[in-house]
Amino acid sequence: MTRRRLAIVGTLAVFAGLVVGFRNVDLTSVLAAITRADLWLLAAAVALYTVSWPLRGRRYGDVLTSTGHPLGTRFLTLAVFISQTANLVLPARAGDAVRAYVLNARREVSYPTGFASLAIERGFDLAAIAVLGGVGTLWLALGGTGPLELVAEVDGARTALVAAGGVTASVVAVGVSTLVVARSRLRPGAVGAAVVDRLPRLEGPVAAVADFGRDVGVVARNPRALSTIGVGSLLVWLLDVGTAILVLAALDSGLALGPLLAVGTLAVSVGNLAKVLPLSQGGIGLYEAAFTALVVALTPIGASTALAAAVVDHALKNGVTLVGGAGAIALLGVSPTEAARQGTAAESAQ
Repeated sequence: MTRRRLAIVGTLAVFAGLVVGFRNVDLTSVLAAITRADLWLLAAAVALYTVSWPLRGRRYGDVLTSTGHPLGTRFLTLAVFISQTANLVLPARAGDAVRAYVLNARREVSYPTGFASLAIERGFDLAAIAVLGGVGTLWLALGGTGPLELVAEVDGARTALVAAGGVTASVVAVGVSTLVVARSRLRPGAVGAAVVDRLPRLEGPVAAVADFGRDVGVVARNPRALSTIGVGSLLVWLLDVGTAILVLAALDSGLALGPLLAVGTLAVSVGNLAKVLPLSQGGIGLYEAAFTALVVALTPIGASTALAAAVVDHALKNGVTLVGGAGAIALLGVSPTEAARQGTAAESAQ
């Protein structure tokens, strides 16, 4: 089954699961909660999320600079906008191929380096999400805001905290393992040469993989790059979390500030970790389900309000992405479908 068909089937399966999972949720109540939202707080959420995009471009610039390709923040912000928009509107998560094509066509960055930089960026994204999720979990579990009293009467609250902590710990473990391997004395070029000696026909693909591993290793062995990109990633995701917290506040969740910050952080973290699974277009449905489940499990907030917050939060972020992506496409003169086609062909040829 091709990635395109898998994405379509996965999207249908996710929506079918949502229909079953939320069959007892009153959609009228969900819509009512949305219409009652504080528009000023929603406007603040839009502004906060918009601010995160130049930071994404700057952070991606730090990634590319560490691999020997310093590029401007403006151009890279536009490239990130286009790739994220492609993930929303094209099947099979084509955004990676689109961004690699834009880098190659507009700045002559090789495809292996382009894909390696994307892998580095995604790794730091997951690490930042895991760190924030861990902070939210510990805050709730240790009672920093009195959350044990908050969730003591909510069925499944402790189970949700354990599950969230387990997911976060797993992501951190994978990240640490990857970092250890990348910082080790194992050199992709030497391994690749040994493989080519035995299988000369694989020279092209092996060279691409070696270049990929070399770029990842350069960052992993550079403490300055690790700290700079790490701090940038935390800032990006703090703004993402702040956006969701403002949405929860706009829907009058009734939570005190401490629990609101902790639960909002954890819900966004788990929601974005759920989106890693390539089962639906743009992670739609997966994010809402995970976000809603966490909020309902950990707070007295009803399912209708929690689902309304998840829908508004995700729709708001996707809306900003699409508007920015449309502008980036116009400014760079790139066709996402053609970029996806050429980028995917280059990825397959590696």
